[in-house]
Amino acid sequence: MSGKSSIFYFPVGLQEGAKDAHHAAPATRRQFIKQAALTSAGTAIASPLALSRMVHAAGSGTVRIGLVGAGGRGTGAAINALQNAAYPEVKLVAMADAFAEPLQRSLQAIQTHCPQKVDVPPDRQFVGLDAYEKLLACEVDMVLLCSPPGFRPMQFEAAVKAGKHVFMEKPVAVDAPGYRRIVAANALAKEKKLAVAVGHHLRHETKHQQIIKRIHDGAIGQIQYLRAYFNSGGVWFRPRKKDQTEMQFQVSNWYYFVWLSGDHIVEQHVHDLDVMNWIMQEAHPVEAQGMGGRQVRTPEWAESQGMGRSAVGEIFDHHAVEFTYPDGVKMFSFCRHQPGTWMSFSEHAHGTKGFASIEGHGTAQLWIDGKKVHQWQRDKDGHQVEMDDLFAALAAGREYNEADWAANATMTAILGRMATYSGQVVRWDDAVQSQLDLSPPAYSWEAPPPAKPLPDGSYPCATPGVTKAW
Repeated sequence: MSGKSSIFYFPVGLQEGAKDAHHAAPATRRQFIKQAALTSAGTAIASPLALSRMVHAAGSGTVRIGLVGAGGRGTGAAINALQNAAYPEVKLVAMADAFAEPLQRSLQAIQTHCPQKVDVPPDRQFVGLDAYEKLLACEVDMVLLCSPPGFRPMQFEAAVKAGKHVFMEKPVAVDAPGYRRIVAANALAKEKKLAVAVGHHLRHETKHQQIIKRIHDGAIGQIQYLRAYFNSGGVWFRPRKKDQTEMQFQVSNWYYFVWLSGDHIVEQHVHDLDVMNWIMQEAHPVEAQGMGGRQVRTPEWAESQGMGRSAVGEIFDHHAVEFTYPDGVKMFSFCRHQPGTWMSFSEHAHGTKGFASIEGHGTAQLWIDGKKVHQWQRDKDGHQVEMDDLFAALAAGREYNEADWAANATMTAILGRMATYSGQVVRWDDAVQSQLDLSPPAYSWEAPPPAKPLPDGSYPCATPGVTKAW
């Protein structure tokens, strides 16, 4: 299924080298196989079945990858995996997407960057809403799940049941039932000793690691409050095609529909919310209240731009949320899609001694007693490093699982959306038990999607004070 292709999520890090000075040297095929043989059954990173695939074929040791979701982020993730700095014997052998055109574009781009590491013949190119199932039936060791977030829980569950190692993009769900499904599937992944990585690239960036270590060591004192921002001008839109079903239109424009993206507070702002939980020692908020709406990106605006009233879908264009952590610390979160406004992708922590400010793709600064005492520049792009780290763990036989804290980050964002959509104070315990399932009745191009267009072609959006959001 088509992955991200917005102004922010185009493939990144494609020109960077395959090795970084502060990471271990790449493992050789012989080292990888030797390490796998030495790792005991109780601590092996892979189940015996999955590990045997990696070292079969006369000891080839090649890790065979399948890509699900061939949009911009999926393409970038595949290239990052093939160019990882830890283990060179990796090959892309299968691809799946909801649509044929993005799959072919992605395949061409990946072949351009990694010509010797791609072997995806037509019989391993799968198209449709069930394409991921056909890919999982192939002889692949690892899958990259980069399709729209609404599909993530069922695809992750299927991948784990099939015994595959997994890299999945964030967010990992769009509603509470999806969150619970991810948590349950991850428990099985741990039992099977499967590696699970999640695309929270900021967790792998040196500047974030260094400054958050200082925060945890007490550099800014006791945390008083937190701030987080993801403000941008918006993302792409794909015009409706002739004879396109409503399901095809919505999947093609997945970003604008809550059942597919979770709204931009979940799809994008989850990066910042995850950093906030990380700063808070992996705690998550216990409640949230906030406001939001659709002020600039409206059906009338879309019509004036010649795109048609359906172009804005059903999501908000701004969210402002006050989250409360277990110790009473407040986190103030703001995200919006409004052109011509202040843009920021950043996280901030304020303490009794000073504060820390981190630009998502810029610098990190530590201020104590009103003076800047240290600044970290951005090092190697985290999109590449997260793959380097994953394959380094596989090569060393170490257990590797990022899904639990990633699931809590996603649920934090869902909690925020519940607060802005409803206008109510929403408690974490109530939110995670919500039975509001946003998934469609069937995954078919002819099936009716959850979002229903109005007679004028536009879609209704949530109304605070009226909408039941959990």
